[in-house]
Amino acid sequence: MSKHGKILVAMSGGIDSTVAAMMLHEEGYEVIGVTMKTWDYANSSATKKETGCCSLDSINDARAIAVSNGFHHFIVDIREEFGNYVIDNFIDEYMAGRTPNPCVLCNTHIKWESLLRRADALDCEHIATGHYAIIKQENERYFVSKGVDEQKDQTYVLWGLSQECLSRTKLPLGVFTKPEIRKMAFDWGYEELSKKAESFEICFIPDNDYRNFLRHNVEGIDKLAGGDFVDINNNIIGKHKGYPFYTIGQRKGLGQEFGQPMYVAEIDANANRVVLGEAKDILRNGMKVTKLNLQKYDTVTPNFEAAVQVRYNDRVGTMATLNMVDDALDIVFSANVRGIAPGQSAVIYEGDDVVGGGIIHSSLKF
Repeated sequence: MSKHGKILVAMSGGIDSTVAAMMLHEEGYEVIGVTMKTWDYANSSATKKETGCCSLDSINDARAIAVSNGFHHFIVDIREEFGNYVIDNFIDEYMAGRTPNPCVLCNTHIKWESLLRRADALDCEHIATGHYAIIKQENERYFVSKGVDEQKDQTYVLWGLSQECLSRTKLPLGVFTKPEIRKMAFDWGYEELSKKAESFEICFIPDNDYRNFLRHNVEGIDKLAGGDFVDINNNIIGKHKGYPFYTIGQRKGLGQEFGQPMYVAEIDANANRVVLGEAKDILRNGMKVTKLNLQKYDTVTPNFEAAVQVRYNDRVGTMATLNMVDDALDIVFSANVRGIAPGQSAVIYEGDDVVGGGIIHSSLKF
């Protein structure tokens, strides 16, 4: 009989989930490993060898690690539900002129729910992953908080987790730095794994070329080439390669020179237009956020002040005042923010704690 009971650990075959499983095993849990197959690389249009958490090599690595440590291990095929939700949303958002966050959707609607279902079937009270974050509980509310390694913090992609998911989740890596995790892997005999490079690609786009993915998965997308680049005064200044291939705030890769640095300021999917402007033209001091999920509090009080992060690498965020309007949040920043992209996640922080988050509906000028 284990000291703490059974725990279902998401094992990708990488260093983080491996160390998480080993740590929990040493704490006295009966670890059951599960690896989720989300994408069929045989049908991928990627131009480089499959890598990342869901490749066949990674699945085999996870199974080998589990078996070598005496853990039960299962492979769960969630390709259909993953594709129907995450990939369809990814394509739909780009075709609507927005910029999606597939990892947020996958965590919120696919991976955690799938893990909890399997945990229930296997009589596991808790699940665990190798994310760098800390789960806290205050006033009968569960929420994620930034881990000690600021460079590895992953709270931005965990804002959508429900109270049920958070209450049953363990994140053992949150109190460690990445170098400490690498040393643990080395000390446990995983020398090669301890030196493994980081992978930042979207799992179903291992070559990190989303444009190539869209070309191979959206019928007729090439017909969008030749639409107008226009300036903020609606003057035609060039031709683009298709509006789904651009994102708000983009400067490089526009395909032509304009005599000065130009940035994507707006995408008009209906008219197949991409609006370009100078750096000042992509500044906004507000936005509307929908599809909210609150963690630390069950409501946002009027004129609530917090830091808001509008993209994953926006590590500090910008202080803002928040007000609920119907089922959405109106957010007014204390300073202009650059390149707010509809479709991206907006995550609200009180210190290191995640108050909640949502999807950026539109940027605003107040």
